[in-house]
Amino acid sequence: MNPFVYLVQTAFDLYIMVVLLRVWLQWSRADFYNPFSQFIVKATQPIVAPLRRVIPSIGSLDMATVLFAYVLCVAKFLIIISISSGGVIFEPSFLFLGLLALLKSAGSLLFWVLLIRAILSWVSQGRSPMEYVMYQLTEPLMAPVRRILPAMGGLDLSILVIFIALQFANYAMGSVVGNVWYML
Repeated sequence: MNPFVYLVQTAFDLYIMVVLLRVWLQWSRADFYNPFSQFIVKATQPIVAPLRRVIPSIGSLDMATVLFAYVLCVAKFLIIISISSGGVIFEPSFLFLGLLALLKSAGSLLFWVLLIRAILSWVSQGRSPMEYVMYQLTEPLMAPVRRILPAMGGLDLSILVIFIALQFANYAMGSVVGNVWYML
């Protein structure tokens, strides 16, 4: 693998996750005065603010930010292909691949937020402002699972169940889409 492809892919993937995190923070109505939330807003505001004037939200879903994340996913393919092949190539399939990459990035973001919440729950004991935001983001997903699972002597296995469901969805998409899914 070309090291520049790795750097570009990593930079794009991290920023796409930050943009998707902004969408998730708005959708879940998390505390925007939290320092972690403020970082996410400041990292995305220069581009999202002008887009929000043009593209309206649909309910609590900020479509301008979603569109920005999608454009980033398509741009990632364009740049990686141009680095790999030495020229700029655009194919209409990049639009579909961008949509798949956006879906995979959302699943990856969910995985990392759940993992960070689990680690923070062992370490900070509820005193971290970041843990509070992670709680606000993940509790709507974990509470229904927690109601179904029986009590396990103080162990919260809801994160494990969600991890298994995410991995299942990842494998299912890989079998439906093919090997392209694993290269996204």
